[in-house]
Formats: sequence, C-alpha cells, structure tokens
Amino acid sequence: MPGDTPTLHMICGKIAAGKSTLAAALGTAPNTVVISEDDWLGALYPGEIASGPDYLHRATQLKTVMGPHVADLLKAGVSVVLDFPANTVAFRDWMRGILAMTGADHVMHVLDVPDEVCLSRLHARNARGTHAYAVTEEQFRRFSDYFVPPSPDEGFNVVRTEGAVDDAGTP
Repeated sequence: MPGDTPTLHMICGKIAAGKSTLAAALGTAPNTVVISEDDWLGALYPGEIASGPDYLHRATQLKTVMGPHVADLLKAGVSVVLDFPANTVAFRDWMRGILAMTGADHVMHVLDVPDEVCLSRLHARNARGTHAYAVTEEQFRRFSDYFVPPSPDEGFNVVRTEGAVDDAGTP
C-alpha cells in the first residue's frame, strides 16, 4: 500500500456501485483531495448531457484539462481521489497517462457490486433527487454494456471490494 508518496486513487464500478461514497471516505485522509467528474460536468455543462454521446463528448473535454491538473497536484505532494469512472480500458489509459507524468503511487479500487444492488441504489438515489444526474434503468444497462473491469496485465495495484459500499465508505 502507498506510503508517504502522493497517491492517485482511481475507482472502477458500475453506476450506483458506491464510487462517490468511497471517494468521499478516501478523501478524508490528510493531504488528499477528491475530484468528482459528476460535479465538474454538472457545473460546466448544466442540462447539456442527455445521452451517452453527450457524456462522452463532455467527459473527453474535461479529461483534457483535468489530467495535467491532477498530475500537478500529485507532483506537489497532494494525494488525489479521482471520482471518475475507471470502467473502460480507454479511461484507465487516460489515468495511466496521469501517473506517467508523476512519481505517484496508485490504487485502483474495484467495486464488485451485483446489478440488482446497483439498480436498487440507483432508484433510491433518483428518488432522493440529490445526485447531479438521474439515470434511468435503460441508461444503467447501456452504460453497463461498456463496463470492463481491469485485467492483471494492465498493471494496476488493485483493491477489490465485493458488495455495496455504505454511506460511511466501508464495504
């Protein structure tokens, strides 16, 4: 596990698996910041993300500016919890590029949560209306089709959590 070297925490898990909850818990560590894709996209592009292609376009724009910023934080000695979905090889390649710019340690947190649990949490989250995006079950299934957990040959330091993460960030 990481020591005094700044750490990039990346999180892989389907929609409503508990990525943001885990990110918030990890972010309580000293000298650590959380950067949330949902927060940034919601603030920069309110009402503009209504489809998968909309999301990919805007997420790509955000990654272009956020990658060097995250690298600068890590180089300055600040650990970063990247609350961006590390759910595809392409997204993880982007994250690997950030690591290549730094001497940071890293942890790939993989949340292995059954779809029925994610859907139950998603329905509850939508009902509360507190999340930046209300995702439909159809959208959940479409995005889940693209989900690819990291393989050992990707070379990440993986910490796997089975089951849902509670509101305190613990499995």
